[in-house]
Amino acid sequence: MDTNILLESGTNELEILEFRAGNNFYGINVAKINEILLYQQVTPVPNAHPCIEGIFMPRDTMISVINLRKCLGLDEKFDNDGLFVITNFNSLNTAFHVDEVLGIHRVSWEEIIKPDSTINSDESGVSTGVIKLSDRLVVILDFEKIVSDINPETSLKVSDMDNYERKDRGESPILIAEDSALLQKLIVECLKKAGYTKIIINDNGQEAWDKLCEFKEDGDVLESVHCIITDIEMPLMDGHRLTKLVKEDNVMKKIPVVIFSSLINDQIRRKGESLGADAQLTKPEIGKLVEAVDELIERYEAQR
Repeated sequence: MDTNILLESGTNELEILEFRAGNNFYGINVAKINEILLYQQVTPVPNAHPCIEGIFMPRDTMISVINLRKCLGLDEKFDNDGLFVITNFNSLNTAFHVDEVLGIHRVSWEEIIKPDSTINSDESGVSTGVIKLSDRLVVILDFEKIVSDINPETSLKVSDMDNYERKDRGESPILIAEDSALLQKLIVECLKKAGYTKIIINDNGQEAWDKLCEFKEDGDVLESVHCIITDIEMPLMDGHRLTKLVKEDNVMKKIPVVIFSSLINDQIRRKGESLGADAQLTKPEIGKLVEAVDELIERYEAQR
């Protein structure tokens, strides 16, 4: 498949790997995948979480294997032993045991439907979106939540802010684009602990862009937003597209943009740099996020 367009940044597109677990179809952003391997024998680990099948060591790297069927409440038995989808996000390598890989699809974030609260509650839902492919619905799974439910230490921790010095930062408004309600809550809580009280929350990049355009139309965008914090993976418009639009706007380009995502690696970092992102951090680094925001806002306000 020709994927040259994805070498460009800010196109609002992604590639989804479709796979099967049981009789159900699921998807994962290809940007999270290192490789796909045939099933290998794993070594069980005593007292491990019930969803951990064990560990194996391809090329001298020890990787935990998660039984995806068990995580999703399906029959645990795999057909023909299945495959391992090796992922990397939040600076962690993890293997997900699946039945079958069906292919890669290039789609726009505009095509991805965010599940409503009737099927995806903030606390228990593991779906970030649904997409219709020919005659079937493919559920895009929240792999970060699956991993953090197994090991909470991999998730964003508000306790990291306990020793952070609170200052009066109430005059510095921050705009956030984050589709996870739980992460929205945690990021806002951390920013408030640091003293930021003017926080504008948006559920995706499109909503954030509309809000910025509204401020610009009113002639006060540079006063209304002193920093933007954006996730990458979001329905309707992703964080790379949002960053591109902001940095190509003659007025808004002065506003610092922080990409805060589980996806940050060397390749993604280069994409963010090419779009003009002022800082890029992976999600467990909440303390570093506040430090980066402090520095960028101080610089921004000094230059206004």
